[in-house]
Amino acid sequence: MASLPPTDNCLTIVGQVVGPCETRTSPAGVAIGRFLLDHHSSQMEAGLPREARCRLPVVACGEPLAQAARRLPPGTRVRVQGFIGRANYRESEYRLVLHATCIDVFDAE
Repeated sequence: MASLPPTDNCLTIVGQVVGPCETRTSPAGVAIGRFLLDHHSSQMEAGLPREARCRLPVVACGEPLAQAARRLPPGTRVRVQGFIGRANYRESEYRLVLHATCIDVFDAE
């Protein structure tokens, strides 16, 4: 398979952690944390306000990110930066996940 040129694939989203983080270690020994992020905001589309809601699975790979994800209790408000990818590579399945490159926790108010 030929190498593809680099293209933009970046997402920054703010939301609340839903449920506990699941953690595991890959067969290659990489720490992996997974959690669900609930996003709700008001956006402008075609000059009109629109409610935007979604739940997005987040994958945090590597010890520092997996450890940060592990410490997130449900309800924590976070900003996650990363890239979008398929949840797995089964031929007919196209569920998307956010692969985190940075997780920022907002201070509790």
